[in-house]
Amino acid sequence: MRSGNPSLTNNTFESYAGNADTSDQMTIQGTVNKTFILLVFIIISAIFTWTQYFAGQNVSPYITIGVIGSLIVALVTIFVKRMAPVLSPIYAMLEGLVIGGVSAIYESQFQGITFMAVSLTFSILLGLLLIYKSGLIKVTHNFRLGVAAATLGVLLTYLLSLILGFFGIQVPFIHETGTLGIIVSIVIVFIAALNLVLDFDFIERGAELGAPKYMEWYGAFGIMVTLVWLYLEILRLLYKVLANRN
Repeated sequence: MRSGNPSLTNNTFESYAGNADTSDQMTIQGTVNKTFILLVFIIISAIFTWTQYFAGQNVSPYITIGVIGSLIVALVTIFVKRMAPVLSPIYAMLEGLVIGGVSAIYESQFQGITFMAVSLTFSILLGLLLIYKSGLIKVTHNFRLGVAAATLGVLLTYLLSLILGFFGIQVPFIHETGTLGIIVSIVIVFIAALNLVLDFDFIERGAELGAPKYMEWYGAFGIMVTLVWLYLEILRLLYKVLANRN
C-alpha cells in the first residue's frame, strides 16, 4: 500500500491490521464524516483571514503562522497517529488561515477566481471519487509508485525553489504566467488530483484491514493534505491563465 501523499505512507494502516476490536474499527463512512468536520474547520478559519484582508488588515502574519504551524502539526500527526483526533482539527484551522489569506489576495486581483478554484476542486474530488468507485481507474502497484515519484519530484522542486529564492534565484516556469508556466501548473494539478485516487484506495484498504477508530481522523487528515494542495495549485493555475490573458 503506497500513496503519494506523505501523510499516508506504506505502513500507515498495515501496521494496525487486526489490532483493533471489531466494535472499534475504522470505517469508510466514519472517515467521510471526519473529513466533512475538518472541512468545516478550514472554512471557519478561512473566512476569518478572508474578512480580515478585505477589512484592510495585514494578513501576512496569519498566513505565516498558518504555514509554519500546519507544517509542524502535520509532522507530529504523521509520527504520532494516535493524536490525529486532536491534531487534525488544529491542522485544518491553521490551513484555513493560509487558504483564506491567499484566496483573498488572488481575489483582489481577479474577482471570482476563488469561486472558480473552489468549484473546480470539489468537482475534481467528486469526479475522481465516482471514477474510482466505478472501477475505471485501477490502483496498481506501478500506479502508486508512479504517482509517489511524481509527487516527490514536485515537492523537491518547490523546496529547491524556496531555497534558491533566498538567494534571489527563481526556478523557471514555477511562478511565471507564460504558456510554459501554465503547462507546468496543469501537470502539478494533475499529479495532485491523482493523489486523491490513491488516498481513496488507501482509506478503503485501511477499513478492510480493521485499523483502529482513531485512524478515521488520520485518514481524513490525509485527504485534507491532498485537497488543500489541489486547491492552492488550481488557484495558482487560474491566476496564471487570467494574468496571461491580460
